Amino acid sequence: MDQQVPSTTSGLKVSIIIPVYNGGPSFRLCLKSLEQSTRKPDEIIVVADGDTDGSSEFARSFGATVFRYPSAGGPARARNRGATLATGDVLFFVDADVTVHPDTVAQVEEVFQSDLELAALIGSYDDDPGASNFLSQYKNLFHHYTHQISSSTASTFWGACGAIRRHVFFDVGGFDEGYRKPCVEDIELGYRLKQSGYSIRLCKRIQVKHLKCWRPLSLLKAEVFYRALPWSELLLGDRQFNADLNLSHSNRISVVCAFLLVVTSVTGFFVPPFLGLSIILAIILLITNWSVYQFFLDRKGLFFTLRVIPWHWLYFLYGGGAFAYGVARYFLSRLQLPKLPMPHGIQKSGRFL
Repeated sequence: MDQQVPSTTSGLKVSIIIPVYNGGPSFRLCLKSLEQSTRKPDEIIVVADGDTDGSSEFARSFGATVFRYPSAGGPARARNRGATLATGDVLFFVDADVTVHPDTVAQVEEVFQSDLELAALIGSYDDDPGASNFLSQYKNLFHHYTHQISSSTASTFWGACGAIRRHVFFDVGGFDEGYRKPCVEDIELGYRLKQSGYSIRLCKRIQVKHLKCWRPLSLLKAEVFYRALPWSELLLGDRQFNADLNLSHSNRISVVCAFLLVVTSVTGFFVPPFLGLSIILAIILLITNWSVYQFFLDRKGLFFTLRVIPWHWLYFLYGGGAFAYGVARYFLSRLQLPKLPMPHGIQKSGRFL
């Protein structure tokens, strides 16, 4: 694929940056989808993060500019390296397990053309996930739903489908390389962008397809250790409690109700009147999240939606539990007592740009 495609009359040059470890077939589909774009990217930069499956070789054969690290150091470092190699006015970060729509790149350029004050934008997963198993369909569709109902004024960035003006990226220092795993490095970058006075827009029509196949253990590990725990620490440290995306007021109410439901259900085995309270709490959870269940009902039918409900309530439990753990760590540190441990590789330790 010829990387040197002329820019449009706007003069904007769009650089695609893809970090990859062992991307496998999904990564190949990612690159091929870029080849089918109606507006070709001006350059595609792949940073192979210690790959052992030939991802870097495939990217070279495809025609991408490739930099390969000998060992893995995390997507934050890889994205930063890609940014230093890029020459575009707009840096468009794409994950290796997504495919872009034919008009995705054109839409990114159009948004930056139309709003010269816009610093960064994020897109959304589409409503047709690549993996067909229930958990992958649920998780990726839920992500799509969350973005589609959220405010277009965003307070976070998103590395799977996020674009930023080059000069803004370097002005705020890029991604925090202290995050050594796929973590909340994109959210943290978004917080710094907002603190520096830059604007981020959630563009709901700019969509990519997520190909990842989620399994119960892989989902819970990623959600708890690489998302909920570090995000809780980030929230408490920066005090960024904006009610968007997963921090909506309905989610906060649902977390409280989910924990109370567990307590009253267990207590109800010994004190039967508590079972009545459990039923009330379950009804509150259903009503509070009815728009979510209506979305799944319309898309996937009744049986699928009934399977969604316990996973959705579990999501409130582990999200709330991670936040409670983060609060405990935070106040122990304020009291100068030994902190509860944080799993290795997800602590924030400073930027490198």
